[in-house]
Amino acid sequence: MKTERQKMLAGEPYRAMDPELVEARLRAREICHEINNLPPRQFDARQPALAASLFGSAAKVTITPPFRCDYGVNIRLGSHVFFNFDCVILDVCPVSIGNDVMFGPSCHLYTAVHPMDKDARRQLESGKPVIIGNDVWLGGGVIVCPGVTIGDGAVIGAGSVVTRDVPPGMFAAGNPCRIIRAIEAQDRQG
Repeated sequence: MKTERQKMLAGEPYRAMDPELVEARLRAREICHEINNLPPRQFDARQPALAASLFGSAAKVTITPPFRCDYGVNIRLGSHVFFNFDCVILDVCPVSIGNDVMFGPSCHLYTAVHPMDKDARRQLESGKPVIIGNDVWLGGGVIVCPGVTIGDGAVIGAGSVVTRDVPPGMFAAGNPCRIIRAIEAQDRQG
């Protein structure tokens, strides 16, 4: 029989109040609390070790506090990932973030899915993974919904709510987010 954690990671309905999951969330909150309360002059020296303990591995991640997540260990980071102020990741399912990804302030990634039925919602939840490719930029206030993949080199405009996959090399924006255009060579020159 699967544990609640195994069900959660598989995207199956699970009980979030399972003691193992409650303890794992408390561990993540404690580490986030440490990161979020580091004295500014000690931040650069202490943040890498704390980030590595939160994520399991963190190759060149920069976190501008505050930062919050459910578990941390379900987040896989590439190299040179930047989180601006107030980013939140609800990682009940795997979250994969590629290399050279930038998150503007107040970006949120959600993997949690809750049943529409009120009785089921009181007891169970599930999730869908989120995948962010390499060289992606999410503007401030972007929300990425469960099950979404954002392709390499995509740019998501500020305030967007991403409910569907975004192909590589596209600029997308809006609520709901939609493809605006392909990113052209002149866009790459800055």
